[in-house]
Amino acid sequence: MHARTEAMAAAPDAVAAVADTAAAPKAAGAAPIVDRLPRRPWRGLAGAVAFLTIVPVRASATSVSLSDSAAWFPVVGAAVGALAGGVRVLCGSLLGATVASVLAMIALVAVTGALHQDGLADTADGLGARGGRARRLEVMRDPSTGVFGVLALVAWALLLVSTLAALDGDRALRALVIACALARWAALAHAAATPTARSDGLGAALHVGRLALLTATLTAAIAALVLGGLVPGAAAIGVAALLAALSVAFARRTLGGRTGDTLGATVTVTEVVVCVVLLAVWQG
Repeated sequence: MHARTEAMAAAPDAVAAVADTAAAPKAAGAAPIVDRLPRRPWRGLAGAVAFLTIVPVRASATSVSLSDSAAWFPVVGAAVGALAGGVRVLCGSLLGATVASVLAMIALVAVTGALHQDGLADTADGLGARGGRARRLEVMRDPSTGVFGVLALVAWALLLVSTLAALDGDRALRALVIACALARWAALAHAAATPTARSDGLGAALHVGRLALLTATLTAAIAALVLGGLVPGAAAIGVAALLAALSVAFARRTLGGRTGDTLGATVTVTEVVVCVVLLAVWQG
């Protein structure tokens, strides 16, 4: 992502803390940092909120490393989806499904500071650039948004709004909670399975340990099955896993690894595709 996203959405201290942690030598016999649970797990939740949203938190939360916050990503994602879904429900009876769906999308983007949409646009611009990996990475660092980025954002917005408008309020709410939880899990799976394309930036800062990934997997899966039902929930989990695998293959082949932009693109694409799949299963 460009400078604003790489600054962790106005939380630069968090990146610095991660960099310091990564640079510090490990003591003899110490467990790898990515496989340890934080001493205070609730600080990990605060750190995830600080990174993934614009919700104000205590200053100490910005010093929590992304690795310690990773397990909480689906929980924060579910909360983000609940907020957007709440807007869809509350405004649906007054303004109609279409307008309420537009407002829900705006709420989704606003509460996250457009963090993931920025990654989608930059990744699309990089994919559309001619040249090798170095050229694509250079284009993705450019703070301006190109034609491919604009087209990707428009397509994402139209697909999400039309899908939410086709669902009743209750199902739109549940779809958003499921999709946003699974989308953050997909980003963690993407980070865990993909090497870094750069030595700096958000992609290099996020390291996902096995315990954090397992915790996030269980959280997202339970949310999908409980809120969606057995078949729809399983379908949502399956498509999220498929998209995570495809994002890994894409990043490895086209960029040589992950960046903050590919993480954001994984989130946005997974969000909208999971909503589409749930619509298809519920109406099937």
